[in-house]
Amino acid sequence: MRADRVFASGAAAGLLADLLLGDPRRGHPVAAFGRAAGAVERALWHDHRGWGALHTAVCAGGAVCLAVAAERSLRSSPVASAVLTAATTWAVVGGTSLGREARAVGGALAAGDIEVARERLPHLCGRDPQALDADGIARAVVESVAENTSDAVVGALVWGAVAGVPGLVGFRAVNTLDAMVGHKSARHRRYGWASARLDDVVGWPGARLTAALAAVAGGDPRGAATAWRADAARHPSPNAGPVEASFAGALGVRLGGTLSYAGRVEHRPVLNGPGRAVRVGDIERAVRLSRRVSLLAMGASAAGRLLATSVLSKAKGRTA
Repeated sequence: MRADRVFASGAAAGLLADLLLGDPRRGHPVAAFGRAAGAVERALWHDHRGWGALHTAVCAGGAVCLAVAAERSLRSSPVASAVLTAATTWAVVGGTSLGREARAVGGALAAGDIEVARERLPHLCGRDPQALDADGIARAVVESVAENTSDAVVGALVWGAVAGVPGLVGFRAVNTLDAMVGHKSARHRRYGWASARLDDVVGWPGARLTAALAAVAGGDPRGAATAWRADAARHPSPNAGPVEASFAGALGVRLGGTLSYAGRVEHRPVLNGPGRAVRVGDIERAVRLSRRVSLLAMGASAAGRLLATSVLSKAKGRTA
């Protein structure tokens, strides 16, 4: 079995496992990586970009090296390689857990229990839930679903198509490091700079594919494309901007505006200004759109890998 077919079959099986089972309940590899990265930070931390870059290289580089070794050890067996790809895909994608958490908050809001919704919101994002009313919580959930569709599913599939198991592992390692140290707290403003910038780089293709697929799969392709073109660049994140703007246009809602993180207030630009305010029912619509985007991304990634292999094979044949 060719490497492109190994990826296509393995990644499809892994995504199916996530759809049916969600994240592994015990011994999650991403959690283990987080603990290891935390230990490395305790050993290396200095308030300096160089030490932070070393932290990023050790953690992400180490994870990729382990993935390369595992992939090479099974290269002679296509079936074992496909199983490794499936297991890795299941471990690094998190679309089902994302949807479950979003629906849990939406269910609490629909039942009128805003306190439960506030308790559940930190499972999705770092907003200060006490500063939000029901509509603000719903907006935060929709924004988190949009951004994490790229971070938790599409970006990993894109890098898996490019580099197999090491691509899957590398993307998740970098994304996890950004979540751990890539924010602008006093401790991590300099130390986490390298992780944050690397996450911007590796997240770039997945974010654009997510935005494009949201426009295709949403209810208003023209609105999604218009919001993406008009508002994405105004967002402070180069990758969250296209994704959230496209989701906003596809769903016909307004995202962005005033946010609060641990007492720090941010005034972000509004995305898709002509849209209406987010309502509780839009959480379910966002989750369904996320699911459609994830499935389309699987198809696009597999097709891209197959096409690239075919083109390269023909090019080698002409030069032989």
